[in-house]
Amino acid sequence: MPSLMNHVGHFFCRGLLALTLPLCAASAANTAYSDKADAVLVDMSNAFNHNDRKKLSHLLPQAKGHILEPWAAYWELRVRLGDANDSEVKEFLNKYAGTYQEDRLRNDWLLLLAQRQEWSQFEREYALYRMHDDKEVECYANWLQSSQKKFNDTQALEENIRRTWLAQRNADEGCTFAFEKLLKARQVSAGTAWRKARSMVEINHKPPARDALRMVSDQSMAKLDELMANPSRFLQQRATSLGKETPEWITLGLIRLAANDHEAAIKQVHNSKLIKLLNNEQLQWVWAVIARQAAMEFDNNALDYFALAAGVQELPDDVLAWKVRAALRAPGKPNWAMVESAIDAMSPAAQKEPAWVYWRARSLIARQPTSTTAMPQALIGLQSIAGHQGFYEQLAEEELGRKISLPVRPTPPTQAEMEAIKSLPGLQRAIYAIRLGLRQDGVREWNYTSGMVDAQGKRGRMNDREKLAAAQWACDMEVWDRCINTSERTQLFDVSHRFPMPYREEVLPRTRDINLDPAYVYGLMRQESRFIVNAKSNVGASGLMQVMPRTAKWTAKKIGMKNFQPDQLNQRDTNIAIGTSYMKLVLNNFQGSMPMAAAAYNAGPSRPRKWRNGPTLEGAIWAECIPFNETRDYVKKVMSNTTMYAALITGEPQSLKARLGKIGPRDKDEAAEDNDLP
Repeated sequence: MPSLMNHVGHFFCRGLLALTLPLCAASAANTAYSDKADAVLVDMSNAFNHNDRKKLSHLLPQAKGHILEPWAAYWELRVRLGDANDSEVKEFLNKYAGTYQEDRLRNDWLLLLAQRQEWSQFEREYALYRMHDDKEVECYANWLQSSQKKFNDTQALEENIRRTWLAQRNADEGCTFAFEKLLKARQVSAGTAWRKARSMVEINHKPPARDALRMVSDQSMAKLDELMANPSRFLQQRATSLGKETPEWITLGLIRLAANDHEAAIKQVHNSKLIKLLNNEQLQWVWAVIARQAAMEFDNNALDYFALAAGVQELPDDVLAWKVRAALRAPGKPNWAMVESAIDAMSPAAQKEPAWVYWRARSLIARQPTSTTAMPQALIGLQSIAGHQGFYEQLAEEELGRKISLPVRPTPPTQAEMEAIKSLPGLQRAIYAIRLGLRQDGVREWNYTSGMVDAQGKRGRMNDREKLAAAQWACDMEVWDRCINTSERTQLFDVSHRFPMPYREEVLPRTRDINLDPAYVYGLMRQESRFIVNAKSNVGASGLMQVMPRTAKWTAKKIGMKNFQPDQLNQRDTNIAIGTSYMKLVLNNFQGSMPMAAAAYNAGPSRPRKWRNGPTLEGAIWAECIPFNETRDYVKKVMSNTTMYAALITGEPQSLKARLGKIGPRDKDEAAEDNDLP
């Protein structure tokens, strides 16, 4: 059988990507894989996505010997795993031992064994499992280990189950099973199940709410359907007829009402006789939800509502996050005492997140600038996160008095290091799959191999030098997203890996022509598509700059581009021309404010126009208080990306704070907003 490297080289030398001449020459001598053979793999991938067992079985023999044969075998067995016998599964696991596909199938097999409650076999297979990235499998395993009392710290296992189940936002059979077992054994409280139901009702996730309620409620789940559909009517007509559970169901009804209309919930709390049936904890939880919704709508009374919720123990981290944001937006100046207390109430894991490390440090500095205890704490916090990459990492760097500059690049990978990485079959398969259009599968195998296999192909973690070489190979192959991702998982900061600048010949002249900062374009493009030319979002945005068809048509007309058709968005040059033009128009509409323009690019211009109303805020506070999770994360990443690209392009130290500026209501002397801007 030809070497895997020959197959990869042959594939790229057919025209998708040129490799070195020696590799092309070697692959040309062996043409084991024709376009027809590649087409078989694509057909099998499509058949797998459609659960077409018959087609997969028919095509599998034709995939024999192909570089992606492990994927073909996985797809064929996975769709019929429920009917497969143990010997078939073991044969697959042995044949593809050490591959991503082996561990992926073992993950699927473990879930099936748990559902069948074949615990002895589950335990044997779990001992061989490597990824440990499936929370359901981990919940099953934690419960099994806890029930067997084989470990000294069973409480830690039970706490893992409790926290994981509470954090799951979708229906989850494994963690729900494990939690229910603990509940029946009275190792966790019924109050935790009610708490889960409250959190899921608030965010309108009915299936996990139903799973939680079935454990602790005697009521028909039709009651939940009524409550979710119309909380006001439920509170008026049903809430008082549920016996001993009445207070909890009233709490759920008020939570759902608050999530829809926090002012209507406030009226219910003040005027309804139902409130007398609630205990302090239930009422305070309702106030916490009201406060969160008020904070998301920039209601100046949000802090007062949070004060009414002060007695709630173990509020969810996302509610506490909005308490921090409300305190940061407090009229006049931030309420630093509340910022600090809200962060201190978060879970230990949340407190370690860079956002909350940064804002806690800022609160200590603002409240106790001369304290001999608070100031060292603040400095330790800032130093623990300060760095070149990441929004709060860069802000911490500046808070410590240092601008954002390019770090010293590590020594490039040696030829021997590169050859070792290129010899790994998992990475070879990953690149081949990505270039064949099977990007999702290729990305998974790349991530697995670069995380679970060392440069000798043995089980273990790649060290930083090995990851640096893997990132370099991905860059060489122009697989930019894996280049960036792999580099970010090392302690070695190679700016050319983390902030690559492909398509310079198209981007830089274009930005000069329209007077647009190229660092901002690259910062946005890196976040939008990771430089994948044919990237497609689930809402229909296309290409490098992820432009929506309607926006593209409007922009093309605005800039005089004739005969534009939406399918042209997958053409690199057209996408760059349309995307940069729209970006410039948005930026002009927001008087050059990069954070607001980034928010508009992601969420549409009408929303940041609304979000700018209220007090004038430092840009970091404004960005942190964006109500949409996706847009908040997007703006922060675009701005931190832009700062690094500016340092890379200019060679000069940069300031993220300066780019963020201050944001407040539109000045009456500013140019009128373009309400036609899509």
